[in-house]
Amino acid sequence: MGLRTMKWDEWIELDNHYSKFHADKARRIEDRGSKCSKTAPEAFDGAVELLEEFCDYLPQRYPSLYRKTHIGMNNLLTGESFNIVQRPLVEDPMQMAARMVQDDLAIMFEKSDGQYYLLAGSILLAGFWRLEDKFGMPLSEIHTSGNVPGFKQKLEKGMMNFFRRVQPNSPVLRNNYFIQVDDNLPWSDSIGDEDSDGIGWFTAEKNKAIGNHYFRSERQSLRRLPRSGGVVFTIRTYFHPITEIAKQSYVPGRLASAIRSWGDDVSRYKGRERYQDVLLDYLDAKHTEQVEGGLDLEKEDEITSYPF
Repeated sequence: MGLRTMKWDEWIELDNHYSKFHADKARRIEDRGSKCSKTAPEAFDGAVELLEEFCDYLPQRYPSLYRKTHIGMNNLLTGESFNIVQRPLVEDPMQMAARMVQDDLAIMFEKSDGQYYLLAGSILLAGFWRLEDKFGMPLSEIHTSGNVPGFKQKLEKGMMNFFRRVQPNSPVLRNNYFIQVDDNLPWSDSIGDEDSDGIGWFTAEKNKAIGNHYFRSERQSLRRLPRSGGVVFTIRTYFHPITEIAKQSYVPGRLASAIRSWGDDVSRYKGRERYQDVLLDYLDAKHTEQVEGGLDLEKEDEITSYPF
């Protein structure tokens, strides 16, 4: 699973793309509504707990952007005022929570069968998956229905054990990455129309020009909410052109090596066949340029400042 301990001040990350993310989310909420944000009745209290957590955490972590109020919180940048105590709320609680941060959000709750179910979420910028396809599913089915490589053989038992053990004071982080061949952060049009039944890499145009290739990485945090017991995911996406990240020392060679290391199942899952020729040729050329420019390959393990 690639989990690592999370420091509490790392729970929510904001950066200079905040305004774009906020605008993209607002547009998606307007256009798609409950297709992207939904809370089951039995999960309402847990979703409100997440709102309460944000209204406590964000003004302390980012006091120049948020101010706590007696009814919730104000966003000083956007001018929004969030009232989390009135009933009914003005909107779905997960949708309201999503307006507060750059992350997509999901909460899993345990049922009497011991399985954790996706019962609350706001998935607005996921790129490759839709909340409406996964809502109400148990954790195992979410992964098997998405054909996650090696889930049954390698991940399922450990993931189920982790969900039972995770505590409010022991949050964790994990990262993943994908290649995307269009520049649409909220939904990758290359895999098909978002409302189509037949979405997948098989619909993507093969070997588009390198300017269409993007590095998409998710930073996921997992934490148990103390009152409701739900396990909340925050899913923060970082989205950059390949041509931009390839300027970083060691990155072209490192990324090319990683992509070549994928097994057949991971390659199918990540769509490598649709972009590998153009992408790997470009990364190899950039790696050669760096080496010819004096890059010391013996020192790669000593360099920890690059972000990719």
